[in-house]
Amino acid sequence: MKRAIVCGVSGQDGAYLAQLLLDRGYIVCGTSRDAQMSSFRNLKSLGIADRVQLESMSLTDFRSVLQVLTKFQPDEVYNLAGQTSVSLSFGQPVETLESIATGTLNLLEAVRFLGAGIKLYNAGSSECFGDTGGTAADEETPFRPRSPYAVAKAAAFWEVANYREAYGLFACSGILFNHESPLRPERFVTQKIVAAACRIASGSKETLSLGNMHIQRDWGWAPEYVEAMHLMLQQDQPSDYVIATGESFRLEDFVAAAFAAVNLDWREHVAIDNSLLRPTDLAVGRGNPHKAQEILGWKAKYKMTDVVRMMSAAKV
Repeated sequence: MKRAIVCGVSGQDGAYLAQLLLDRGYIVCGTSRDAQMSSFRNLKSLGIADRVQLESMSLTDFRSVLQVLTKFQPDEVYNLAGQTSVSLSFGQPVETLESIATGTLNLLEAVRFLGAGIKLYNAGSSECFGDTGGTAADEETPFRPRSPYAVAKAAAFWEVANYREAYGLFACSGILFNHESPLRPERFVTQKIVAAACRIASGSKETLSLGNMHIQRDWGWAPEYVEAMHLMLQQDQPSDYVIATGESFRLEDFVAAAFAAVNLDWREHVAIDNSLLRPTDLAVGRGNPHKAQEILGWKAKYKMTDVVRMMSAAKV
């Protein structure tokens, strides 16, 4: 039986990935900064909390990382930990950089130090590309990060590439575009929108406040995206991959779909709040997943309207 460590198992992607690995016969260790205090709500929601071995591990503490890897002896490590909010990164840039860039470096160094042939997946981000002028980004598109979060993810990406080339590690990054599910917390705008629409449909008199409605994003379904993560570590050679649907929609389109799912007109319930605008934002995010389709055999089945429908159904 293969053994895998999922760093950041309490998050959306970590929980879905743990479920996929368990279904494929893995022994799974999930880590969190404080496993004794975390509720692991997502693992419980998926009904797998009692099947995952939980360990406390701080990615910013090399000794902590080395201890867990030595104890568990994994075949594969999935790095999904670190600060996950673009908006929050503007208020907490140092914590964001440390949790993502330093955390990734500690994992790479621990894998190199142990020399046990461990395969490492790193969660990259489409935010690294910055504004591409509407062109679909692929693995050769230059990085022009426009937030502290994107800067940190870009640094982690190049750390992975450096360790792969310098030390021959099987290490790769998945450059994932936006991917959503019912496990998203409401601090993510997609879940904020769906949850508000469902509450209003149930009688709430609230108004949903949003920032820039004209941004465009490539939205996919999170359970599909973790399949791509696993596929990357099953290849003969390590490489980086863009994971996306290849289609972008305006945030306004997402809002309209969410309210339409509960038979409401969004224009009667949404207000623009300029305080929610970010210092810098991307006008259009769109990915080109051709390489993943060709090499991994992975292609997104669900697009934005499907995602909204499934997220809304989970709230009813």
